Amino acid sequence: MCYALLTARARTRVELRDALLRKGIREETADLVLGKFDRAGLIDDAAFAEVWVRSRHTHQGLGRRALALELRRKGVADEVAAEAIAAVDDEAEEDRARDLVRKKLRTMSGLDDTTRIRRLVAALARKGYAEGLAYRVVKDELRRAGEDAEALEHLPQD
Repeated sequence: MCYALLTARARTRVELRDALLRKGIREETADLVLGKFDRAGLIDDAAFAEVWVRSRHTHQGLGRRALALELRRKGVADEVAAEAIAAVDDEAEEDRARDLVRKKLRTMSGLDDTTRIRRLVAALARKGYAEGLAYRVVKDELRRAGEDAEALEHLPQD
């Protein structure tokens, strides 16, 4: 069962343990099997976290907070998660937030300024970006797109 799960994609020890327990495997047996998988190098939460962070940041546009939450849900230890998330530096996170805002702006031409600002900031918040970063990026990208400065004056400062 563990081999089949690992063939589909990398998994954390907690994910594998939960799957075994759902299938009715006793805890002692599950721990014994997972110990063997650990020793064989088939379970590596650090490698999983690194790949997960790179993939979800690049393809889904997730910010560091959302990545940390996902890794926690998958059972990755906080220290391991923090190390993997450190690969996403401030500049990379801001660049990805800008890409998301630019993409979303293209579909918002018929909306009023307040609605666009609210939706853009909310979209970044759902993706796990900090509030200050979200407001700064939205403000910068709206200015870059030549938006009315009056609507931007109501945004909070960093």
